[in-house]
Amino acid sequence: MYDILIKNGTIIDGTGKPSYSGNIGIKDGSLCLNPDSVEAKNVIDAQGLTISPGFIDAHSHGDLILGSKDASLFKTTQGVTTEYVGQCGLSAAPVSEKNLRDVQHMLSMGTNFFPDDMKNWNTFARFLKYADQLGLTINSKMYVGHSTLRISVMGMENRPATKKELDTMKGILREAMESGAAGFSTGLIYTPSVYATEEEIIELAKVIEPFNGIYASHMRNESDKIVEAVKETINVGRQAGVRVDISHHKMLGKPNWGKQKETLKLIHDANHEGIRVFHDQYPYTANMTTLNATMPPWHLSDGFDEMTKKLRNPEFRKQIRREMEDPKTDYDNYYLNAGGWPGVYVYFAPKTPEAEGKFITEYAELIGKNPWDAFFDICIQNNCETGGVYNSMSEADVFDIIRDPYCIVGSDGLTRSWNDKGHPRASGTFPHAITYFVKEKKILSLEEMIHKMTGLSAEYLVLKNKGLIKEGYDADLVIFDYEKLQDTATYANSNSITEGINYVIVNGEIVYQNKEFTGNTPGKLIRHNQ
Repeated sequence: MYDILIKNGTIIDGTGKPSYSGNIGIKDGSLCLNPDSVEAKNVIDAQGLTISPGFIDAHSHGDLILGSKDASLFKTTQGVTTEYVGQCGLSAAPVSEKNLRDVQHMLSMGTNFFPDDMKNWNTFARFLKYADQLGLTINSKMYVGHSTLRISVMGMENRPATKKELDTMKGILREAMESGAAGFSTGLIYTPSVYATEEEIIELAKVIEPFNGIYASHMRNESDKIVEAVKETINVGRQAGVRVDISHHKMLGKPNWGKQKETLKLIHDANHEGIRVFHDQYPYTANMTTLNATMPPWHLSDGFDEMTKKLRNPEFRKQIRREMEDPKTDYDNYYLNAGGWPGVYVYFAPKTPEAEGKFITEYAELIGKNPWDAFFDICIQNNCETGGVYNSMSEADVFDIIRDPYCIVGSDGLTRSWNDKGHPRASGTFPHAITYFVKEKKILSLEEMIHKMTGLSAEYLVLKNKGLIKEGYDADLVIFDYEKLQDTATYANSNSITEGINYVIVNGEIVYQNKEFTGNTPGKLIRHNQ
């Protein structure tokens, strides 16, 4: 007898091949194709519905709210069954207790809660002990974040690591890989990751090579110097001998639109050379990060508290403004990329909630200040713990990137709280990819889109027994009504439940059914290579 029998559905198996009609059995958490019995504890009639492998989020920050109700709301309700967390150099562990405040300041863009046990996460194994006790509706694999690693060893200092410090970081990373980390991530626009040399990154990436680990990078630049940044990222893969994921690949700022022609060629050339390089994308034309990321990163080397103090000085504000307005200032300038303050939208500023949901120019007009003073005051009043959405991308570039055979899908969703404002990608990326690229724009078939969100992701991300509807594979499935499928998240209402998803099944158990959670929590922290 099967645990679950799914009958009469349209099956899209994740390979990219055409759909077909059929039945699927589930027993002991595994898939049984062409089931030879109609006996089952639970029968689902999928007539008129589509059955797909569970969606794989290649780029998530879900480790920051792991096990919470919010985590389930953001991921499970859009059909995600497995996520890759610890991205952009920002992972919840390993940490050192002495520098814990700096780590928590850095991670605050993605969570408003830090467990008391966090002070004990000095090794990856110790973090896993905590995580394994949580009730999860989703599977997770986790990278070790470079900023977290660097803060643990050398705080927020703006300098190259010494040999001793680098050796210490290598040891911490090696323990994490031995314990089951998926690899190593960087966020090379964020402090303190931005302070690292290419040589430091290469030496750390070499640690993950014996474990078939993945190097995932938010590159040093996604605008004026994006070509150079892609070359650096590929070179890390070349020198360390590891596979590379270019995170949320995009071209920021109108002067840089079209440069994907060159970056995609670099990715293809690298693969022909034998360097395994792929990239992930979220299906939107606005990006999102902290508001303080608009400022040159060298000013943040003393941490958020000190930066907040310095911003009270009128002369310092003038200096920051000069640097931000100068296109020759050497950093990834989100202010210029968005075309100035009319293109910067405040989504998170808890001490000044009246600014949330408004562009900087709108908020400035509301309070009777010029936009620069409004911006600096928001940063001061919120201790630089803020979030912004930036209108910086071209739709044509987004289309080119998703069509690329080395591109898969990642939400990059910062999932602080379901009650907080954010970016619609956090709760809507995967249904939006279908409605946007397939239903509306018709640039991919449904089978091609599902392939990029399941089977291709599992292949590139070294994810065993997932991503395909295949005999013996893990029973991670999404059952949805294609005609009714619709993401409902918007920039004004960023956290919203997807329409048209009937069932989400994880490791053989139904976790979500007709917009209700079942209470089952079969999700796991997946160990790499295990």
